[in-house]
Amino acid sequence: MCLLVLMGCVATADAQRYFGVATSDYNTINSLYLNPANIAGCKEKVTVNIISVSVSADNSLGTFAKLSDLGSTSTNSFTNSGSKTFNMLIPAAEIRGPGVLIGLNDDHQMSFALTTRVRVMNQFNNFDQSLYQTVSSPDHQNGTYNFQTSKFNWTANIWSEVGLSYALVPWEDDNNQIKAGVTLRYIGGVDYLGLKGNNLDVSYTANSDSFYASHSDLEFASNVISADNAFSNGLNSSNVLSSFFGGNAGSGFGMDIGATYTYKIDGGDKDANAHKLRASVAVTDIGHVTYKAQNSFAVDVTGNGYLTGQGLSDHIKDYNDFRNYVVSKGFTADTGSKKTKVYLPTAMVLSADYQIHGHFFANLTYIANLANRQNFGNSYYNQVTLTPRYDMKLLSVALPITYSSLAGDMKMGLGFRIGGFFFGSDDMMALFSSNQHGFGAYFGGCVPIFKKAGKKGDEI
Repeated sequence: MCLLVLMGCVATADAQRYFGVATSDYNTINSLYLNPANIAGCKEKVTVNIISVSVSADNSLGTFAKLSDLGSTSTNSFTNSGSKTFNMLIPAAEIRGPGVLIGLNDDHQMSFALTTRVRVMNQFNNFDQSLYQTVSSPDHQNGTYNFQTSKFNWTANIWSEVGLSYALVPWEDDNNQIKAGVTLRYIGGVDYLGLKGNNLDVSYTANSDSFYASHSDLEFASNVISADNAFSNGLNSSNVLSSFFGGNAGSGFGMDIGATYTYKIDGGDKDANAHKLRASVAVTDIGHVTYKAQNSFAVDVTGNGYLTGQGLSDHIKDYNDFRNYVVSKGFTADTGSKKTKVYLPTAMVLSADYQIHGHFFANLTYIANLANRQNFGNSYYNQVTLTPRYDMKLLSVALPITYSSLAGDMKMGLGFRIGGFFFGSDDMMALFSSNQHGFGAYFGGCVPIFKKAGKKGDEI
């Protein structure tokens, strides 16, 4: 519950999937994040990834009144959605760093890739909206209120990844092809903060900024012990670089696994752009990062006591402050060092890609959450995306249209790729309308060296 206050104090930024770019037949190093099998038999002989950056925001609490509110710290940035509970991914961001993909010319069309990535996810799941409004804007409330909330979770996590991908074509004939692939990742944990609650009953009287919390059953955990190593400092270069190689705060392993089936236009054409239909299934982000007991602490909060909105806002910045504050207010706090697992946002990705005519394609992708949201960790919300695109070696242009279950709304984006360089958004309607729940953007580049053309050749 205390993290509801923090929501009003963080800069905004749901993770981008690079739809249109990642679904292109000529940008395989990004398509492996949707399904590692995609790199088997790819068009590229070698691709060197330079860097790409994505940042986005999504929520079900309310719409952004105007584009400038995406960077606002004011609680008035949102208009009330009227629902009882809300979810937020604010921020979710990625930096995909240097990497390389190698496609081999052999009977099994094997490919390898080495990739690096830094990820940030700050997620609030199943929080009571009335409680948030009461704590964040007490002057706007009148009378006495009673709230009961349960099974809520807040996790903020920064982690780095080094991934090794391998894919091959185990079987094909003149018109059919099956690919299989896997990515194994070493994960370096940088910083995390987490709160999960089984129950919290709140009685609140307006204009007092004080409320009574009873039947409390909360767990707060973090490796941010004091303000000296605050979460906001977790992305400094020394912490991130050390996490790649040593995982000094936490470490773990992750995995993506997938397969594709392709129906080819004709039997002899090896052109990757020659498929009529491609269907794929993958499970991504299997795994967790374990933060070591010597620098990870937890506090289980039970009992009853009086809290204030200002007090929560002032004392949530680190573990010591939070522990001392809740104890001073009459709660029982069972504290100590604790090895903590923070789970990755495991999801199933189902996709179908159909050639309409020539270089015109349509891709349909469904992403389903597989993560347990009662664990410390992050998760994605179910979504379905239709992406029509124009796709050729030199140029791709795509228009992803998404229905997202997070806010129950429609999103629209636009993606461009010119050679190895790309930019766009999976959710950009906030540029044109104030009635939007999120916004995002991505850009980046790589240097591809393509294999020789198949027997029909490629148009450029």
